[in-house]
Amino acid sequence: MIRARSVHRSGTGTLAGVRGLLLDLDGVLVLRGRAIAGAQEALTELDRRVLPYRVVTHTSVLSRESLSAWGASVGLFVPPERIISALSASAAYTAHAFTGRPLYVLASADARREFVGQRLLTHEDADASGAEAAAVVIGDSPEAATFENLNRAFRLIRGGARLIGMHKNRWWLTPDGPTLDSGAFVAGLEFAAGVRALVMGKPSPAFFREAARELVGAIPVAAEGTPRPRLADLAMVGDDLWNDVLAAQRLRMRGVFVLSGKHGRTELDQAAAQSRGGGRPHLVADSLAGVIEALD
Repeated sequence: MIRARSVHRSGTGTLAGVRGLLLDLDGVLVLRGRAIAGAQEALTELDRRVLPYRVVTHTSVLSRESLSAWGASVGLFVPPERIISALSASAAYTAHAFTGRPLYVLASADARREFVGQRLLTHEDADASGAEAAAVVIGDSPEAATFENLNRAFRLIRGGARLIGMHKNRWWLTPDGPTLDSGAFVAGLEFAAGVRALVMGKPSPAFFREAARELVGAIPVAAEGTPRPRLADLAMVGDDLWNDVLAAQRLRMRGVFVLSGKHGRTELDQAAAQSRGGGRPHLVADSLAGVIEALD
């Protein structure tokens, strides 16, 4: 039975018929570096129901292997293959969009593990006379974001390479305080080269399409002739109304907002009153446990 205190239907639809879930990491499963109470139990229940899910995150610093290991250290057990990050979505996109073609990737050594099997240029390769790349991919890596490397990226873009940003965050909070994020470098390269980047992180449609493509592949077909899942059969569960929930709804997924993270009822009211870029989620719940109740 759905408890009124934990679930509120605020949109025009329900979760009936949902065949797969995209779960935001921060605010749905973890908060301030710790697993949210009941999060692991909720994932265990999804496994019991054989309802496929993928954990999505904006990070572009750590590989999925490293993210999985970190999750286990705080009591959240998600295998790497069930994680989709801005990093892994970027690598998945370049793998099928630029198969066998050279890429220049500015990212951490751990992040570059996601590009195994793809053709990555070294800095020396990028410096060679007549060097070309199919794409330049920018991720989080203070050690890689040097003037020399950004200038190499600029020259390759001028030569025809597609500019791809793993995300376009302007800044983020670290123990040292507000810190410049890689979105500033993406914007700088856009300005200098006179191009527009393909941004893979949320709320980009490209991110949600890559995530949906992978999730749909994990959904079993009950019998021959059963239709493949549509975007409307998937639900995005997030704590960020604009970047998670409403962005997914614009692609016709169902959007579920949880109150366990950074946004609350004030933001719900703001989004509902917003004439452009706003709206209402299909469902509001206290936590992921409440979302699972609504699946009944």
